[in-house]
Amino acid sequence: MEADTTLSDKLHEECGVFGIYSLDKREVAGDIYYGLIALQHRGQESAGIAVSDTDGEMGNLKLKKDMGLVNEVFNEKDLQNLNGNIGVGHVRYSTTGGSRPENAQPIAMNYIKGSLALVHNGNIVNAEQLKEEQMFRGLAHYTTSDTEVLAYEIIGERVKTGSIEEAIKAAAAKLRGGYAVVVMSPRKLVGIRDPFGIKPLILGRKGESYILASESAAITSVGGEIIRDIEPGEIISITQEGNFSDKSLCQEKHAHCIFEYIYFARNDSVMDGIEIHDARVNAGRALARKKKVDADIVVGVPDSGLAAAEGYAMESGIPFALAFHKNSYIGRSFIKPTDKERQTAVHMKLSVLNNVVKDKNIVIIDDSIVRGTTMKQLIEMLRRAGAKAVHVRISSPPFLYPCYYGTDVPTSKQLIASHHSCDEVCKNIGADSLEYLAIEDFASMVGELPLCTACFTNEYPV
Repeated sequence: MEADTTLSDKLHEECGVFGIYSLDKREVAGDIYYGLIALQHRGQESAGIAVSDTDGEMGNLKLKKDMGLVNEVFNEKDLQNLNGNIGVGHVRYSTTGGSRPENAQPIAMNYIKGSLALVHNGNIVNAEQLKEEQMFRGLAHYTTSDTEVLAYEIIGERVKTGSIEEAIKAAAAKLRGGYAVVVMSPRKLVGIRDPFGIKPLILGRKGESYILASESAAITSVGGEIIRDIEPGEIISITQEGNFSDKSLCQEKHAHCIFEYIYFARNDSVMDGIEIHDARVNAGRALARKKKVDADIVVGVPDSGLAAAEGYAMESGIPFALAFHKNSYIGRSFIKPTDKERQTAVHMKLSVLNNVVKDKNIVIIDDSIVRGTTMKQLIEMLRRAGAKAVHVRISSPPFLYPCYYGTDVPTSKQLIASHHSCDEVCKNIGADSLEYLAIEDFASMVGELPLCTACFTNEYPV
């Protein structure tokens, strides 16, 4: 398979969003910072925070954003200067618009009726059509991302409506795709989730502060408590007068992204009532029931493969073992510019515990295979450490089709399973055997939760 230097051997979620409104006028920049740290796995290319003071002037919005990790973009002085009691934050991994400083979020804009700052996770699939309409109306002359398109759409509606909620509702009615959006206006924090529920958004509380975030782990990490998931299609408005919900855009058909449960979300998050760790353990159990294998130990690829390996060990009775040491201070391998450097990064991030795997028949569990290059290297590492046999089990079905809702695979050409059989992939990566999770096994992970499985089935909800 021809190497593609723009794609990692993992899928990547586009973004993480965080918003907070302190009704008792507490400074919020610190909570946003730590909330973004908790969401860092969802995006490592850029980070940003925008805050405002609800007692101040309409245009007192303060913003800082840049390329890099959260702790690289912000220092203590930055957070002290970002004073205000309402704010939004963002971490980004680009799928649309490219990896450029100007595409970092939040998007902040002043307009005739005030100002707003917006953070967005997902993809607006009809963004180009909306952009053309905006340019025709003279609303926008040039935009680089679907997030800017969304911001201009809200502003265009805001000058015609009586409230930011009405503007967001009118704009959202035109959107197609998967998205979770948090908007900060001078005195309101508004969140909206796409009508299919493809992207997650959760409401929480910390004292007199209300929080909207991509994952529950971001809320609990700042000492908050989870209230509930925002319903698909719901608009939630947090104001000094109270919280208000508009469900007029809600619909019966939902399609939650299965990869949140397989890989994207943090292991300690809860999403749409599903414990992420439990879902992954159950995926491992389902894998163990598929086909028996003669092995001495079960190991997982850190981090998201570990819970599935735990479940596989429970169901099969084969002992679970930690076979890899992960260096948490190495950057993600997908940002390396050449295949050779990417491979070096894999070895720097993971090393094998030789005494654990020597002379052992091993079952290795991972959440997915994209190109197969990382798994091939891991198998080679295990064999060099003395493993006798390596059986690969994947806690998702073969990834065959592109995602248009916020992951980083634009074509099937980049997916090894789309043009190789299971036996061919097994041979390509150097495994003794290979088994994938079946689509029907998703019920053991998430029960009756309706799912978007387009990347496996080619059946897209929108």
